[in-house]
Order: sequence, then structure tokens, then C-alpha cells
Amino acid sequence: MEPRKITEGVFWAGAVDRDRRLFDSLIPLPDGTSYNAYIVTGTEKTALLDTVDPSKIHELMARLEKTAKIDYVVAHHAEQDHSGALPAVLEKYKEAIVVASPKGKELLIDHLHIAEGRVKTVADGEKLPLGGKTLEFIHTPWVHWPETICTFLEEDGILFSCDLFGSHLSFSGIYIEDEQKVCEASKRYFSEVMMPFRPTIRKHLERFAKYDIKTIAPSHGPVYKDPRCIMDSHAEWVSDKVRNSAVIAFATMHGSTEALSEALSEALWRKGVEVEVFNLAHADLGKLAMSLVDAATIVIGSPTVLGGAHPLAVSAAFLVNALRPKLRFASIIGSLGWAGRMPEQLTSNMGNLKAEMLAPVLVKGKPREADFAEIERLARAIAAKHKEAGLF
Repeated sequence: MEPRKITEGVFWAGAVDRDRRLFDSLIPLPDGTSYNAYIVTGTEKTALLDTVDPSKIHELMARLEKTAKIDYVVAHHAEQDHSGALPAVLEKYKEAIVVASPKGKELLIDHLHIAEGRVKTVADGEKLPLGGKTLEFIHTPWVHWPETICTFLEEDGILFSCDLFGSHLSFSGIYIEDEQKVCEASKRYFSEVMMPFRPTIRKHLERFAKYDIKTIAPSHGPVYKDPRCIMDSHAEWVSDKVRNSAVIAFATMHGSTEALSEALSEALWRKGVEVEVFNLAHADLGKLAMSLVDAATIVIGSPTVLGGAHPLAVSAAFLVNALRPKLRFASIIGSLGWAGRMPEQLTSNMGNLKAEMLAPVLVKGKPREADFAEIERLARAIAAKHKEAGLF
């Protein structure tokens, strides 16, 4: 295995994981992923930027086989899909020094037991000359851990962006020409990992404006030869703008909540509101997360199970709460069976949302004509709110 040349003195040396289907025992990976490491070779020093997941150590070491010396290993992020092969690299290159943020040093010592004396901390904006290649370190805390940094290679205009701008995609080369495919995968990645940190990321994007970025090399997914599309997309995603879109996520046991959800979807469509509907029994949660990136409204539907909400609906509410999307409005629909505190439970599980809660539609048992009239009332309320917000 050989390193793959990006430009003179800059190489991709990571690993592609085509078969991985779950990340952190949580995030679906329909297209696999990659763990990107990069070699930057100057006339005086050589730096390795990140390593790979422990499962792919052998691939990284094979790509490094002809690299006689590594002086620095830049650790952008302490999570093991970035740093897991670091102990093996330091064992091979015994003079190499790890470069990290102060918080990164602490986490690398705790998570990987790296010797304290082998880690050099760098300040925000500090530069490291390699001889004709100059690395500038940009602290980007909470994108998405507290220790993360990015690196800008001045002479070539390459931003090594860590997880920011990443995508879970496997590939054969370095680049993917299908920009739309990469952008969709990156939106999925953003929704699952980065969305809770929108305000922080927005500030970092503003800081990047002073750099002449010609290429973006993230830690996952392909390298961007033209950074404009992915940077413009992220600027849109982290903004406060929402679309004229409603998301309905429901669980159903005997069809009542499904009937309410389908009726609401139909009523919203008639009123000019875009709708995405997810049956939580078999929904791709990654696509649900993607739909929340710029939706204006979320409606969660649930039957009553043992006096409370259906576990799938609780899980969906927890996901929405954790991701903190820029939703403006929210509501709850469902069948109470005979009784229960389903709506209160779901509402309490969405406490992080800054959305206005609209009156729910709750029925007993199978919906009647009057219940569908209430669904129509909710659809009118949502459409009116969207119009008031200037969404259409």
C-alpha cells in the first residue's frame, strides 16, 4: 500500500473501511467510512496528521513503510478513529513528538496512555515550520469534542479540518467527482455529529474566512478539491434559517397513530407545507436526523404503552433533544388507549428545544371523524405559523 499524492509533499495515508456499518454502536454507516491520515513532508521535517482506527493499524503502517522518519504527529482529535494507531506509530518512530491542544494532551494521556513527555502542546494560531511547508494550528473546541484542532498548510492552501466537513463515505481514490453525493453524505454526518454545536461551528466558519483555502482534507470521507460547495452548505446548515418543512416521526401499534400521521401529512401537503414522514419501527435514523437539519416543525406520534409513550417515540424525542435542531415549532399526536401520560413524557424529553409547542391531537382508541377534524386544525396551525415566519 502506497501513500496517495494530493500535491507535492502532501499525501493521503489513511484507511478505507468499506464494511463498517455502525459507528460508536450508534450511527448507521450505509456507505462505510474512511479514517484519513495525511503526510506533509518539508525539506527539514515530516509531519503525520492523525492516524487511523485501531482496526486499520496494519493499513496505516503499510502506507508508512517507506517513510524513514516522522518528526511530528499532529493529533487533531483524541477519539480513537483518529488517534487509535498513535501508540503503534510512536513505537515505530521513537523520536516523533505528538502535537496537540492542551486539552488534547490531557485526553491522549487518559485514553491512550501516551507518555506525557512525548506530547507538545500548541496554542491557537501557533505555526510549525517543516521547511517550505508551514502548519498553522487552529483551535476548534467543541467541533465536536473540547480538544479538537484543525491545521492549515499555508503554502498549499489545504485545511485539514478534522471532523468538520467530513462524511462517512468509502472511496477508491482520494476525491469523488459526484459533488451532490458527497454533500448529501456530509449533511448526514453533520446532522448526526455536528448539529448540537451549530453556534460554535458558525463562529469557526467565520474565522476560516481569513484563510485562502483551496482544498479541504477532512478526517472522514473524500478530499474536496473545490471547498466552496461544502463550506457554503455548512454555512447554511449552521444558520438560523429553516425551510417550509415539517417532519412527522411516529410509532404505531394497532394503526391509530399511523392513521393520524398520514392524515396530518396529507393535510399539510394540501396547505403547501413540505412533509417527511418516518415510521420509527423501521426508519433510518440517519435520514431522520438529516431531515431535522433545516426543518421548521417536528411532530412526534405515539400510542400509549403501559401508561407512557411508545419506547420508539421516546427514543425519537431523545434524539431530537440531543441534536438540538433549529426547529421553530413542535407538536404531539397519538392514541391514548384508555389513559396515560404519553404527551407529558414526550414533551419533557424535548426540553432542549427552543421550539413553540403547538396544541397536541390526542385520541382514545381508533380515531373518529372529529379526531381527523382536529388533525386538520393542527395542519392549519402549522401552515399558519410557517406563513407568519415567512417560510412561504
